[in-house]
Amino acid sequence: MKSSDTVELLKECDAGVKMAVASFDDVLEKIQNSDMKDLLKKSKSSHEELGGEIHSLLSEHDSGEKDPNPVAKTMSWMKTTMKMGLDESDSTVAGLITDGCNMGVKSLQRYLNQYRGADETSRDICERLVGMEEDLCKDLREYL
Repeated sequence: MKSSDTVELLKECDAGVKMAVASFDDVLEKIQNSDMKDLLKKSKSSHEELGGEIHSLLSEHDSGEKDPNPVAKTMSWMKTTMKMGLDESDSTVAGLITDGCNMGVKSLQRYLNQYRGADETSRDICERLVGMEEDLCKDLREYL
């Protein structure tokens, strides 16, 4: 059970990191404010770095990666495309990323509760990812 919970939690974190990176890629080109653009580039890099740790741990457990849910990814892309089509401001981007962070925190917290038997390393990674999302939300407030 413990190993199964560990792998499942890591897979959900992997999907979350991939979703975040895809979201950053969707909006980075549209950001006008250089400080905000740097903030998102730094966050993207941090997410990619954590994704590398997750992939290594999944390999150690002889498990593959997990891609984000295709429906969720499509809905996110559609929301971004629609909102940016109406208003390409940095405020819109900040709102979209903040919404994504909030959804990520909610999902990750649910997975932490669901996979209680996961080992300390995978729980720590999940908690670090939650912290990254929460910090990004706080940092984006000035751009809303």
